[in-house]
Amino acid sequence: MSPDPARPAAEVLADLRALRGADAPTRGGRTFAYVYDPALPGLDELAAAAYAEFATVNGLDMTVFPSVARLENDLVGAAAALLGAPGTQGTFTSGGTESILLAVKTARDHARATRGVTGPQLLLPATAHAAFHKAAGYLGLETVFVPVDPVTFRADTDALAAAITDRTVLTVASAPSYPHGVIDPVAEIAAASAARGVLCHVDACIGGWLLPYLRRAGRPVPAFDLTVPGVTSLSVDLHKYGYADKGASVVLYRDAELRRHQYFAHAGWPGYPVVNPTVQGTKSAGLLAQAWAVLQYVGEDGYTALAAGVADASDRLLAGLRDTEGVEVLGDPSAGLVSFTLPAGLSLLLHLADELRERGWYLQPQLSHGELPANLHLTLTPATVDRVDALLADLREALKAARSLPPVTVDPGVLDLAAALDPATLGPEEVAAVLAFAGLTGTGGLPARMAPVLVLLDALPAPLQERLLAEFVGSIFRI
Repeated sequence: MSPDPARPAAEVLADLRALRGADAPTRGGRTFAYVYDPALPGLDELAAAAYAEFATVNGLDMTVFPSVARLENDLVGAAAALLGAPGTQGTFTSGGTESILLAVKTARDHARATRGVTGPQLLLPATAHAAFHKAAGYLGLETVFVPVDPVTFRADTDALAAAITDRTVLTVASAPSYPHGVIDPVAEIAAASAARGVLCHVDACIGGWLLPYLRRAGRPVPAFDLTVPGVTSLSVDLHKYGYADKGASVVLYRDAELRRHQYFAHAGWPGYPVVNPTVQGTKSAGLLAQAWAVLQYVGEDGYTALAAGVADASDRLLAGLRDTEGVEVLGDPSAGLVSFTLPAGLSLLLHLADELRERGWYLQPQLSHGELPANLHLTLTPATVDRVDALLADLREALKAARSLPPVTVDPGVLDLAAALDPATLGPEEVAAVLAFAGLTGTGGLPARMAPVLVLLDALPAPLQERLLAEFVGSIFRI
């Protein structure tokens, strides 16, 4: 669309508000994925005002805008005090993906400089976040999978230790893992890594700002941070259980010597000398300011109270799920995330997701992966504290409705055809035909009920899933 002709501000804002009408709600406790709602009066207004104060400040050069350094030092210092050890250094980033990408770059460059590694490998439990695979793809690392226990869903330490080679530059543990909300055996993974001289990263993007306050609220929490011997870096998102607006994370390192491998510096051009701590160069300081303001506003006692509320909601949800016939909770969730499956079958599980969505609840479907079953995933926040009983009541009614629906099946002939396809050589017309068959129109529209689409996707080989989903997203961003 062209920005001309000029329009009144009120009219422009009205259009933006109307666009939001089709989105899932980000407040109110009915969207159990993607959003972290603290349900604190005044917090959203404070974050918006703080962002506005610094929206035009360029975070590229802290020598011109010294407020940027002050805010970042305060934020990273708070994260280091909560999760670090003496000497811990860190950087404010735009989110967990950037924090992870920077930690992977740091490990790659550190191994190249100190061990001469030129064919770097990244050692990942099967439940490690997709951002690690993204980082490996961007930065040229080979990913090596290690299994997780199919009952506890925690990383298999013995398998991980056995998989370390002279080319391994980084191992990963999650606190907790996103798919199932369980904490990996961090101390054991870190010890196995240190014994081979390999760096170890803890992905605490979700739990980093929750687990310490759960411990403060009296809940048992295993050691998982930079105080654990062998842990060399850690990522923590402030826009999750820190309740800042999206675009706020911190990556921490055991010391400044390790962090220096994260930086990019270039003086070999006729412009100004460039030093970038992060992937971004120019960036608004607004996200930094709003995250700083939120941490000041909530405070230590506030975070402890919010964590206790999440833990209480989790207790009630887990008890209710385990009391519901046919529902199986996966693993032992301990940090705000819960996943459950229906052993009766994938079709019923995805019908349930559709029935819940029709009742105003969004639970995130997660497809199967090897031995790990498909499931529905929930993210608990303080806004869900008073919603758990209503969700459980609707879930039981939705499950009755789902059981009355015919199962979704996939024609074996279609699966045989899919197995013969090479995703890399599919042309646009072939991709469009497969998308249409799957119920994805290629115009960005989604069917009202997703069970038939997801059952088919679950049955397809992962490379074909990836190609189709990338093409579908490309059809949404079609210009």
